[in-house]
Amino acid sequence: MTPSRLAIGGGVGGENLPAEPRLSSRAGTGRRTSPILVLLSVGAAALVSIPLLYVFIRALDQGWRVYLQALSAYDGPGLLVRTVLLALGVVALSLAIAVPMAWLVARTDLPRRKLWGLIGAVPLIFPSYIAAFTLVAVLGPRGYLQQALGRFGIEALPEIAYGYSGALLALALFTYPYLYLLLIAAFRESDPALEEASRVLGHHGWSRFIRVVLPQVRPSLYGGSLLIILYTLSDFGAVSIVRYNTYTLAIYNAYRGLFDRTIAASLATALILLTVAFIAIEVALVRRVRPAPARPRRALRPVPLGSWKIPSLVFLSAMAFFTVAIPVGTMLHWGWRALEYGRGPGVVLQPALNSVGVAAAAAGVAVVLALAPAIWSERGRSRTAMVVEKLAAAGFALPGIVIALALVVFSLRFLPWAYQTLALLVAAYVIRFLPEAIAAARSAIAAVPRELEEAARVLGRSTLGTLTAVTVPLMRRGILAGASLVFLTTMKELPATLILRPIGFETLATRIWTTAAEGFYSETAAPALILLLASALPVYWFVIRPVLSDRPLADGGKR
Repeated sequence: MTPSRLAIGGGVGGENLPAEPRLSSRAGTGRRTSPILVLLSVGAAALVSIPLLYVFIRALDQGWRVYLQALSAYDGPGLLVRTVLLALGVVALSLAIAVPMAWLVARTDLPRRKLWGLIGAVPLIFPSYIAAFTLVAVLGPRGYLQQALGRFGIEALPEIAYGYSGALLALALFTYPYLYLLLIAAFRESDPALEEASRVLGHHGWSRFIRVVLPQVRPSLYGGSLLIILYTLSDFGAVSIVRYNTYTLAIYNAYRGLFDRTIAASLATALILLTVAFIAIEVALVRRVRPAPARPRRALRPVPLGSWKIPSLVFLSAMAFFTVAIPVGTMLHWGWRALEYGRGPGVVLQPALNSVGVAAAAAGVAVVLALAPAIWSERGRSRTAMVVEKLAAAGFALPGIVIALALVVFSLRFLPWAYQTLALLVAAYVIRFLPEAIAAARSAIAAVPRELEEAARVLGRSTLGTLTAVTVPLMRRGILAGASLVFLTTMKELPATLILRPIGFETLATRIWTTAAEGFYSETAAPALILLLASALPVYWFVIRPVLSDRPLADGGKR
């Protein structure tokens, strides 16, 4: 699962696809799959899987006993409990926010639904570390709220900006859009006939919503919850700033503080297994959901809010205040103070150029590597092609810090010349975000008419010639979408950059993290604002816009 699946159909999977003739099968053409296509696909899968497999080899090279001792020595059980509690807490709070918000935007007569829908999705552009240091600056000791309340004699506030509560708020308030956008689409696709039948049977209000509406959107509930869990498990920026020790922070401290790659590798494997466990749970839950029978699409009539209209507007306004107004206003305030101190945006020019450079390189490499597995999987539809594509797309399910550690361990053993080079850093980005490029490429190839490819082969083009002359040019919009998503997520990536960057190499993400960790909040304003501006348009265009513009309600009113 990837965030790009919110906007780009097809995802990175391929389960339960109907059998279709292959692009290069014997039937009709007498040609086999291009060996070059197969080799490129296998190469992309190997790039992703080999370093990750080597982490397990490194962690277990001295046997299970030493492995378990390493985990126990670094409080493995405690890390497991804290990480799982955080993931479950973030999901629970995100559900409490996303479900009512999505319902209000998708199915009710809420005034200005489209505007509220857009505002509800805006937190998606905020990286977790920006959310965390904003939370600390506002709610922490000697924060803005404490300073304001001090005028009324209130000298101390509960410690909610640090520890578990701080991590919970920072992650839930800014990751709920992953679930929220999926639920908007699901609520709009729900069957109104079932709701009408339940009304006839005596179910009204909450009873109808719980018994009829929510069961129809269970796949989206499970999928969105998994996205949030994967984000929480992979997060490093927020937990490091609010000082809540999870697997990611422990791995970083073991590697940077203890210089012990064995302990770091052991913790990384534990985090990988935890990630796989959550994915397996989601897959099992989705398999238990019976697919809804196909029915004609009917216009959805808005549910009148009545006396709930004012409380609903208050709820949405409060969420907009905490997730949009406060972080943006805080950063603008810090930016103004930085200008007063004589620290203009020029001080982040080099980090910005570095970020753009490595992000562009990662996007270019990712879209090139994504073409072969996406085309082979979509056109070939063989079991081997599906397996290779899933291996190539495995990186997104793993935290960036695990991928970075895998490349460190692998490069020091086999490629010592590559350690702390830009090439290794770009490789980590590609492994991490290749699924986004594959998802975009696969959606693009699915939209290419097969008749055009058949015509090119009839005119004498080889399979490879057809791909280069017809298929790939027609995929250019999807390729551009994938490149934009990879570029955006690379710009925001923090833990992999901290571990793998060359000495003295600084990006916008590392600049924000280091200045925030040292308490120099005014110096975080310029890089944070640049990063948010760079993120806003791609996130809106490729993720938010397609969801919010789909299937209007049948009221003809203002949206």
